[in-house]
Amino acid sequence: MKSRSTVRMSDVAEAAGVALATVSRALNEPGKVTPETRAQVEAAVRKLGYVPDRTASSLASSRSRIVGAIVPTLANVWFAETMEGLAAELGRAGYQLMLSQSSYVPRAEAGLIDAFLGRRVDALVLTGSLRDASARARLRRMQLPVVETWDLPARPVDMAVGFSNEQVGAEVARRLVAAGRRKIAFLGADEVRSQMRRAGLEAGLQAAGLSLVTAELVEPPSSIALGRELMARLAAAHPQVDAVFCGNDFIAIGAMMWARAHDWSIPGRLAVVGFSDLPVAEAAWPALTTVRVRGGEMGRRAGEMLLARLRGEEPPHKVVDMGFEFVERSTM
Repeated sequence: MKSRSTVRMSDVAEAAGVALATVSRALNEPGKVTPETRAQVEAAVRKLGYVPDRTASSLASSRSRIVGAIVPTLANVWFAETMEGLAAELGRAGYQLMLSQSSYVPRAEAGLIDAFLGRRVDALVLTGSLRDASARARLRRMQLPVVETWDLPARPVDMAVGFSNEQVGAEVARRLVAAGRRKIAFLGADEVRSQMRRAGLEAGLQAAGLSLVTAELVEPPSSIALGRELMARLAAAHPQVDAVFCGNDFIAIGAMMWARAHDWSIPGRLAVVGFSDLPVAEAAWPALTTVRVRGGEMGRRAGEMLLARLRGEEPPHKVVDMGFEFVERSTM
């Protein structure tokens, strides 16, 4: 048997019993061949150990068929859902996803953008609004397809799909006030989207004639343990608090654990609202009231928008508001 390095596309075509051009389409544009043909080609690829020369094909076509994506962290599941939806949509069109992590550092994000551009990616997906002015200007000059997710920037670099973090906070404020809560605090990570939700909460409370008791923040990424720590700090400084809006469900679960350990009844003594509606939210006891966003669908829509641009088309909408849903369970 030939070594992997000497197996050619023509060998795959012969083993699969199809034309060379059919192998190329099956590997690069799988949607243009029948499922049966694609299965034949994939079986021949596995049997022969064929590895496509993506560098050569990208030089010939001026396309790398790679989309770069930057997330703040790989540790939290909510971003993983978005990337899974994105990868699935891109994969159906023969594109690969290259993923990197900024660790919530804006300068790191700008550096990763440069690294992706150096690898000639065909498009970029960002988490949240790009803050670096020089990076924004560079991407606009290049006219590279870009989708910003998990936010709704007023002036996106190119396209955006997400929701208003400020409106999330304002809706939580409205719900808590309607439930009779008056001493409301925020627990969250010290990062831009969490701070947007805090700002929305504060604005909503001000509209009702109330003030935010306090905002307790920790460096991201978040965890259940950090949620316990934040709740302990809050209870020590502001024992009168009767409700908390948490920047994500992990922090909310940690706050609930602290409350139960210290005989603060939920929701009697303390109402708790989370964000993102992870599976743990419904499984918790009591079941966590939270805000649901459709991370996987967000990724899929981002992929659709990019693929339209890569085909030379304009998507129906350059900014897509996915909205959110307030999910009331047993903690409010």
